[in-house]
Amino acid sequence: MIAWFGYLTIAVSLAAAVMCLVQGLRKQAPNDYTMGATVLVALLLIVQIVISIIAPFAGNPATGDLLEFWMYLIVALALPLGAGFWALIDRTRFANLVLAVVGFAVAVMTYRMLVIWG
Repeated sequence: MIAWFGYLTIAVSLAAAVMCLVQGLRKQAPNDYTMGATVLVALLLIVQIVISIIAPFAGNPATGDLLEFWMYLIVALALPLGAGFWALIDRTRFANLVLAVVGFAVAVMTYRMLVIWG
């Protein structure tokens, strides 16, 4: 795992979470910005999967438990995908609040992945 990319993912996840939280508190339905931010988080996690596959071959192996790392990464990817699907169906302000919670959760999970990778 590349540290700067992990921190980039954390920063984008937190920014997306704050944006979704503000939109939810303003009682706005999900829009292109909140959905786009969630899609960006998911895309960064997909890139992280590719990086995590290539990194050991490039001389950057994980020092922690690989099973735990991969479970964090898979669940972190499932969160924005599931919440984005939910936000497409439930077009209320609560969907933005769910997207905000997902953004914060992905940030915490990415930090934990950085700790596990070592």
